[in-house]
Amino acid sequence: MPRRQGYAPLIAPVAGTAALAAAVAFAGSLLFSGPGTPPEQISAPDPRSVARTPAAPAHSTGLWAATWAAAPVSGVADSHDGSTLHQRTVRNIVHTSIGGDAARITLSNVFGTRPLLVDRATVSSRPVTFRGAGRVTVAAGGQVVSDPVAVRVAADSDLVVTLRTPTAEGPVTVHGRSHQTSYVDTAWGTRRTEDWRYLTAVDVHTLAAAGTVAVIGDSLTAGTGSTLDTNSRWPDVLADRLGGRYGVANAGIAGNRILRDGSGVRASARFERDVLDIAGVKTVVVALGINDVQRSPQETDPQRIADALRSLTRRAHARGLHVVGATLMPYEGYRTWTPARDGVRERVNGLIRAGGIFDHVIDFDAAARDPHHPARLRPAYDSGDRLHLNDAGYRLLGSLVDLTALTPQQPRSDQL
Repeated sequence: MPRRQGYAPLIAPVAGTAALAAAVAFAGSLLFSGPGTPPEQISAPDPRSVARTPAAPAHSTGLWAATWAAAPVSGVADSHDGSTLHQRTVRNIVHTSIGGDAARITLSNVFGTRPLLVDRATVSSRPVTFRGAGRVTVAAGGQVVSDPVAVRVAADSDLVVTLRTPTAEGPVTVHGRSHQTSYVDTAWGTRRTEDWRYLTAVDVHTLAAAGTVAVIGDSLTAGTGSTLDTNSRWPDVLADRLGGRYGVANAGIAGNRILRDGSGVRASARFERDVLDIAGVKTVVVALGINDVQRSPQETDPQRIADALRSLTRRAHARGLHVVGATLMPYEGYRTWTPARDGVRERVNGLIRAGGIFDHVIDFDAAARDPHHPARLRPAYDSGDRLHLNDAGYRLLGSLVDLTALTPQQPRSDQL
């Protein structure tokens, strides 16, 4: 896979042409049009549903589409060697899927209990503004989208988004276990972290891509078991195959469930915020359900899981989106496996394969299971815990997605 290894930002500032400057200025006015909130205090009344302005203005070419996203998972207290959150600079390292000639970022304080002040933000060292101001206060429970910044973003490259929080107090809204090294600079020095902090999306203005594929899932989508800093999650593999024609936004959360909160807000509750409101989303991929089967308290009714998956599809259809769904992977040998729970998994898979839940099905289970012991992962794909995959396993999953199913030429089935 190209350019998968290492921390190598490949972005260079772009000289602003008159056309680009006009498009950026217009997009900024569209993002924050309307009376009310002062420039430095932007709040979101419903943190689960914040409009992301998916398209560029009608009179301009191109569109806004997510090149990267991460679902906020939790709010964590943050201390290191007795320090506080004061005077911190966070360097979030994220990997792009598509490129563009301008960018904008989304900051989240959804799990915060106090306002979050960011007094400096940059994308690839280019200053970012919010309603024209160089600083912004994000209300507790809210999120904000920045003004566009004229910076050329390369596809399939590492991007540095820097945020300074001079007076912030926790909890810090994070996506933990990112499998990507980022950095936090404090008065006590620089430390590595695998948390993405405050940053939940990077959108680009693109002339080449047709939109974004949003993927919602659990640890198998988030990449648990993959190698640090190699971008080997299966949605990364999918982005490689799409070759810049569509962005890929990964809304996977390790441990996430459909029907219950736990590791992150349950998928049925976060679906609008983390998937439907993604900029430029055209297709949704759903890979969920195994944690409802195997985590305590277990869901014993396969029909409830199938109905919840079908509900996600209907909600996406209401936005005019195509939905692709995956079967549940085998996991015999993992500590929570029992024959009864595996029976629930198999019945859920039977309902998925029978149709009527998704527009198109990816059979992850059939491809990754051991042909000699179908309740187990094929050993070549097992990370070692019998549940999560290694890099080879994620390459397999990413290769299974039918690219024509992501961009269907025929109208979706009305049986749903």
